[in-house]
Formats: sequence, C-alpha cells, structure tokens
Amino acid sequence: MNQFAKLNKQYIGGSWRDGAAGKVLIDKNPYNQNTICEFKLGNLADLDEAYRSAAAAQKIWADVNAYEKRTILEKAHAFVEKNEGEITDIIIEELGGTGLKAFFEIAIVKNIIKEASTYPLRMTGEIIPSAVEGKENRLYRVPVGVVGVISPFNFPFFLSMRSVATAIGAGNGVVLKPHDDTPITGGTLLARVFEESGIPKGLLNVIVADIRDLGDKFIDHPIPRVISFTGSEAVGRKIGETAGRCLKKAILELGGNSALIVLQDADLELALNAAVFSRFTHQGQICMSANRILVHRSLYDQFLEKYVKRVAGLKVGDPRDPKTDIGPLMNKAQADTLEKQIQKGVNEGARVALRGKADGNVFSPTVFADVKNNMSIAQDEMFGPAVCVIPFDTQEEAVRIANDSNFGLSGAIHTKNVEAGAQLAKQIDSGAIHVNDGTINDDPLVAFGGEKASGIGRLNGRWALEEFTTLKWVSVQHTRRHYPFEAAAAASD
Repeated sequence: MNQFAKLNKQYIGGSWRDGAAGKVLIDKNPYNQNTICEFKLGNLADLDEAYRSAAAAQKIWADVNAYEKRTILEKAHAFVEKNEGEITDIIIEELGGTGLKAFFEIAIVKNIIKEASTYPLRMTGEIIPSAVEGKENRLYRVPVGVVGVISPFNFPFFLSMRSVATAIGAGNGVVLKPHDDTPITGGTLLARVFEESGIPKGLLNVIVADIRDLGDKFIDHPIPRVISFTGSEAVGRKIGETAGRCLKKAILELGGNSALIVLQDADLELALNAAVFSRFTHQGQICMSANRILVHRSLYDQFLEKYVKRVAGLKVGDPRDPKTDIGPLMNKAQADTLEKQIQKGVNEGARVALRGKADGNVFSPTVFADVKNNMSIAQDEMFGPAVCVIPFDTQEEAVRIANDSNFGLSGAIHTKNVEAGAQLAKQIDSGAIHVNDGTINDDPLVAFGGEKASGIGRLNGRWALEEFTTLKWVSVQHTRRHYPFEAAAAASD
C-alpha cells in the first residue's frame, strides 16, 4: 500500500490524530470510485488548536538560525525527490491525474521548495536616512506570524506547497485546509514532507474539515494575519470580504478564461501543439488553461481541421495507463457542470466541430468552432476538456476579444515577430502572457497572479516573500533630541 494513502489523520500540534467533528470523509478515486481512505473530520475546536499551535511554534521557528532554516527546507526538497514514485501514484489515485500531469506537478513543487529555501537568508532590512538630526531609521523585514492556506483540488500538491513552503521559509507558522476531494495530496502529504524535514512541532498544521462546520472561522479567527486562497471566484470574493472586514490580507488566485492567439504569421505546427497542451493538460482542470483559441481568419480553416484531428486522437480513460492523455474530472459535480455548459453552447448556436461523450466522470474532448465571444462558453470558465475556437481579422480585434472577459490570469500569442508579439501582449489585461508558448506556465522566480476576477496578490520569487512578511520601523536617536515645550518646562522648574 502507498505510504501516503495512510495519511488519513488531522495533523495538529505535531501530532497525527482523528478530528472531533463526528463526521467521516470518504476519499475516493475519481476514476473508479474506489475508496482510498477515510478521514474523521475536524471541527472548530480542532481549528482553534491548529492556529494556536502555529502561533506558539512560530516563536520557536523565529529563533532558529537562518542557515538551519534553509537546511530544513532543503530536506523537504530531498524528501519529495526521494519519494517521487509514491507521490506520483497518489496523484494518479486521488486526483485522476495522468503520469505526465504528476511529473509536471512534482517538478514545480520541487522548484518552489528550492526557492522557499532561500527566503531565510533574504529576510534583510535597510538603514534609511532621517530628517531628524542624529536619528537612525532601521527597517526590518519580519514574518506576519501565522498564515491560513486554503487549496483547491486540481493541482493540490503544488498549489498548497506554493503558499505553505514560502510562508514557512519567510518565518511563519501555517494552518492548511485542503479541498475535500484531495485531503492527502493537498494536505497531509505536505504535513509528512515537513515533519520529515524537521520543522518545529506545530509550525505546520493540516485540518481536514467540512467547511460548513468551520464557517468563516478559518478566515476571521484572530490569529492568522494573511489568508492565501486558490479556488473559485465566488468563494474568493467571500474570503476577500471576510478578510477585509477583519483587516487581514487576502491573497486570491481565482479562475481564468485564457485566450491563446494565433496571428497570421504564426508557426502553425507550434501553435497547434501549444493549443492542445494549453487546453487538455489535466483534462482542462487548470486555471491557466486556454478556454478560447483565437485564430486569424487566413489560418482558421487549416488550423481548425488539424486541431480537431489532433484532439480527437487524444487517448481518454484510465489515468493509470501511461498512454492516457485525458483522465477523469474530479467529481460528479464538475462533470455535471461541464455537461450543462456544453449543452448551453450547443443551444446558443456554436458549431460543434468535435462532440465529446461522458462516461461517469470521464469526458472525451469537445471542440466548439465559429464561437462568438458573447456566448456563455466563451465568457464562463469551462473547467474540463472543452474549448472554443474563434476567428478574428485584425490584431486589434484579437486584443478586444481577449480582453472581453471578466478574467485575466494567463494567455499566449503565436507569431514569428517576437517583439511585435511582446508589444501586443502589453495590451492584454492579464497577469501573464506568453509569446510562442502555451498558456500554462509557472516559474518559481516570476510573479504569478491575476487581474480582474482572476484574483489579487502575487506569489513566487521575491513577491511571495513580500506577501508573507511585513516591515517594522525601528528608529534609534543617537544624539539628544530637543522637543517643543522644553523652555517652558525649564522655566516652571
């Protein structure tokens, strides 16, 4: 049995134990519905203990030498690397991810841990001149204290680790709540990684709970100062409102509706490869996935014919089969939602160039052609293997279509004129645009985040360090300072 499939406990205060809610969560394989394990869920008392444990351990972590902190984070990286085989297996079992998806996710997890391991040595300050004679202004970078992290089901190992590792690297304690569908890969797996690395007991806590039992308390509990959430726009708005009311920072990575633009002078084969990858990796369950493929009318018919042929050739089925390209959606609710979106697209008059079929949670691909950007399938995020192909005549029209969306997370432009592509990218309202590449990219050194309804805040690199720390001003008056009213005080004496 996979060692990580046994991680079916709460991890609070450095101890593995059952939750006290009196409810049970059955963790199932989304492809065959086999039970992986069962969790006894946590409640508000467990949450309170988790936050208090994180706050107490953070004081201990603060006194650990920066070089020792770096070593501990490097051990976390080594543990992931040593156990890649079993981590791959649990990603396939719990997420329905393919072997390729698991390889990709583990690689970016290792990269973000490496980056986080540099943070303890980057907690630097500065000395700033003062307008007051004899004063020295010192600015210290310090941890915020405790960070609450809520992660999604699609890339849970990475999207949990991106906040957890960087928050710990910046000197904070963490309480992590994974998604109900991925309590191991998004939660207790991370607990095991950092337990093995040697962090202080209680520094990282993982609570697996029904959000209905926790309510807003994960956010408005008095201990956490920053909440990092990755998930839907609707939930993100609620979290942002609650955090704002409590005067806490919220880092929100929400949905996407990325446009991949194929200009008239594009390398067609490269654009086709990027477009297939950008939509159908992990069944399209990635916030950066290309929901809309915009193709110049001079290439449109040729592109569409080849694109449909390639997409139709993708192997759909059991993610344990190394040849499988598209596995299951995460759960029945996701499958039902996609089915309704596809049918709505048909009803709105989009031409169906390739119609997929549903078999349980598994969907074969659907390609809509001649889509108008005001159709629901072009405006709403389709979190599955369905895509819109839209023709355009001018670059100005392509930019207008790309920007005609509530979201702004990622995008791509294909052209042989790289600098022209870069200039065009500046006109698109999105957190990232990639020239001659796919829409799915993440780099541990580069600021990542969205515009508009795709979220607020930036993670990765020095930007994550800034998100999970604050600045403290300490001034030292080296010479005697004279204050108003001194003369009056002396006369009265």
